[in-house]
Amino acid sequence: MLGYLLRRVTWLLGSLVVAGSAIFFLLRVLPGDPAVTLLAVGASPDQLDAIRHQLGTDRPLLEQFTGWFGGLLSGQLGESLFTRLPVLDQIVGRLPVTLPLALSAFVLSLLVAVPIGILAAVRRRGVAGIVVSALAQLGIALPVFWVGIILVWLVAVDWRLLPPGGFPRDAWLEPTLAARSLVLPVITLTVAQTSVLVRYVRSATLDVLNQEYIRTARSLGYSLTQALWRHGLRNGAAPVVNVLGVLLASSLLGTVVIESVFALPGLGTLLLTSVKARDLPVVQGTVFLMTATVLVVGLVVDVVQRLIDPRLRGGAG
Repeated sequence: MLGYLLRRVTWLLGSLVVAGSAIFFLLRVLPGDPAVTLLAVGASPDQLDAIRHQLGTDRPLLEQFTGWFGGLLSGQLGESLFTRLPVLDQIVGRLPVTLPLALSAFVLSLLVAVPIGILAAVRRRGVAGIVVSALAQLGIALPVFWVGIILVWLVAVDWRLLPPGGFPRDAWLEPTLAARSLVLPVITLTVAQTSVLVRYVRSATLDVLNQEYIRTARSLGYSLTQALWRHGLRNGAAPVVNVLGVLLASSLLGTVVIESVFALPGLGTLLLTSVKARDLPVVQGTVFLMTATVLVVGLVVDVVQRLIDPRLRGGAG
């Protein structure tokens, strides 16, 4: 197990280097000039050159990359081209909105999807199983931003039960106010993720139900629920854990759309604003941290799968 961990950590570090390099150079290929964005229309070439020199965008590309990557190794993501504030501080300042949104949606999706997915598998030929499968397919097909708009229209505008969007400054000083602001975004993100997870849980449970050891347990007098709980839960959990890793990563990435719909000042809003302003250090720092999160979650998922499924710990691979 230790050797496997060392290999996975080595692959993780190599993947981070490749991802960071790709993010940096691909952003430089995109059209647009931060100096043009910063200055008013009609600026002279001399003014543009002066701003490029001030921002450092006129330096050789390799020199810019070396400076940025060296900052990564020391835990620094550079400074914003426009606000001159450290990128890491700006990202950390948005996390109190994005992290509760992403983690709450992930946990709620897990709590709802696992029992419903198991029910859909056990009752696959009954009304409950058919209805759950149809609703899950519908939830996957619906655009997440459309679900958010419908919830705002019904819950916030018509019924006036919750705020339609926004997140007041220092809202966490009043946890109730902050929670009310996040209820609709969390529900919106949960609908999309639960629909996906229900289908995976249903598929994994159906696979377990067709195994010989379940039929043997039933022949020994166990009920279907007892057989699943005693013998099927661990075997069916391994493929679901893999999906949970993807779901956790997509929770963070999905906040980009959700925060736009509900006008939340989170990490997704920071990313979109920086893209429009051509603020390259903020964009590449934010995208790199999101990519690193996905890769780290993948590592954790692989380790958990090996702990759950002994078959993955055997063999030379």
